[in-house]
Amino acid sequence: MATFRIALANIPFPASPAESVALAEQAVAQAGAEHAGIVCFPECYIPGYRAKGKPVPPADPAFLEYAWSVVAAAAAKANLAVVLGTERIVDGALLITALVVNRDGTVAGFQDKVQLDPSEEGTYSPGSERRVFQTGPLTFGVAICHEGWRYPETVRWAAQNGAHIVFHPHFHEAEPGGYVPATFADPANSFHEKAALCRAAENTCFFATVNYTSARSPTTSAVVRPDGTLLAFQPYGKPGLLIADIDIAEATGLLATRYKPV
Repeated sequence: MATFRIALANIPFPASPAESVALAEQAVAQAGAEHAGIVCFPECYIPGYRAKGKPVPPADPAFLEYAWSVVAAAAAKANLAVVLGTERIVDGALLITALVVNRDGTVAGFQDKVQLDPSEEGTYSPGSERRVFQTGPLTFGVAICHEGWRYPETVRWAAQNGAHIVFHPHFHEAEPGGYVPATFADPANSFHEKAALCRAAENTCFFATVNYTSARSPTTSAVVRPDGTLLAFQPYGKPGLLIADIDIAEATGLLATRYKPV
């Protein structure tokens, strides 16, 4: 088996942008100590997702550059790649993005969120392209929150372009009266975690979804095998790293590559 260890940072929402950097740095170090080859964070973990009621200050390009440099240094020290949920400013527009850092601390690039949730359109602008990344033997893509839940094409594109796994940083907290699950993809819960199973099975690739940890969380972090079965999930509301060893050879991308556009 060509196994590769991944880590998902299922950690709490930061109290401030400064804390987001400190917690991210700690999680990278812990993932390195666990011998992971890559760690992925939730959506916009630095500086924090701009949800209603969240005290996230206005975007600051200088702070973002500083934060990215700290995480990059942590990646190099821990010798692992990082998929960092963050945001960036391009030509004056604020984008939701994932910064990908190589094991040596160099920047591999960004995957911007192309498909925005309608609720985000007053705050963020959409990205315009997709790409895949490489770390060691692992090829991977990134589909951010809404685009992975609602737009299967985002995951299919990555699988068609050689991705063994698609990382899915997201933000999902409890709503008043919402269902509180105890098991992954509970039939009584919303469609979201069932969609994670589908994204893997319909493309014959691994799918790794990662959420913030929070009380009464409606979704959690999990890794799904290419046949659509659950490999591992983080207990709801429990902070920490979800560690999983994936067999790259299982991710053939067969069903993604067989798709014939109509």
